[in-house]
Amino acid sequence: MIIVTGATGLLGRQIVERLLTRVPADRVGVSVRDPQKAQAFADQGIRVRQGSFTDADSLAHAFEGASQVLIVSVDKMGEEAVRQHRAAIDAAAAAGARRILYTSHMGAGASSHFEPCRDHAATEEALRASGVPFTSLRNGFYAASAVQFAGHGVESGDIVLPADGPVSWTAHADLADAAAAVLADEGRFDGPTPPLTAGQALTFDDIARIAAEITGRTVTRTTAPDDAFCRELVGRGVPAQAADQLLGVFTAGRAGEFAAVDPTLATLLGREPLSMAAVLRKQLSGSSVR
Repeated sequence: MIIVTGATGLLGRQIVERLLTRVPADRVGVSVRDPQKAQAFADQGIRVRQGSFTDADSLAHAFEGASQVLIVSVDKMGEEAVRQHRAAIDAAAAAGARRILYTSHMGAGASSHFEPCRDHAATEEALRASGVPFTSLRNGFYAASAVQFAGHGVESGDIVLPADGPVSWTAHADLADAAAAVLADEGRFDGPTPPLTAGQALTFDDIARIAAEITGRTVTRTTAPDDAFCRELVGRGVPAQAADQLLGVFTAGRAGEFAAVDPTLATLLGREPLSMAAVLRKQLSGSSVR
């Protein structure tokens, strides 16, 4: 049985939906914190069990009978994130899974300027130490993050953000399709995959231009000093530590950590990945990107 964690989240839900187009529902199980939110999956014949990365006993039950376990990374940072990922890895190994898969990041590295990328690198080390064959899906930076950063600026006509570098912003829908393809073709990748990216690396100057083309309005890009960006976030109620972590996206971008463009995602999809223009167009029309 293929077990997917975090199946009620934005990425996990779409992975399960895509997986159902490739394998029968009775070969799929999900591990979720709140099974009631996964009732739609249960109605389709998917095994739904409660599982929490902070409760080893619940994971043992949720992962029972697993042939593969896909660990969708948590929305935490730092040691807490790595601790939870290690708990899931240990549980998958104890359940006898033949392979553990993990949603990592294209920028995973111990010296990254962006803390989650350091967390991903530490988790990949834990996967290597587990003794279980693993696949680390080196996902491109979520395009949804670019939309969040640029959103207010697109509305106001001025995207005000720190200096950045090119990023291969990649749609959740495409990464979900890729994860489903890899799960259905067990062992296709051993260890970290190549970067799973969209076809272009774009700066926020590029995104401002694309937004202007879509809306027919003037959208400019203004560079904010790093400290001013953090002060503004703190002024809006964001904790200072979280503001510094968000700044890391731009610091890492300037260092070229997210600039790689690779054809692997397109090969997995059998088509070109969604462009940033398509993602923005869907967002601005009020539709979800599918």
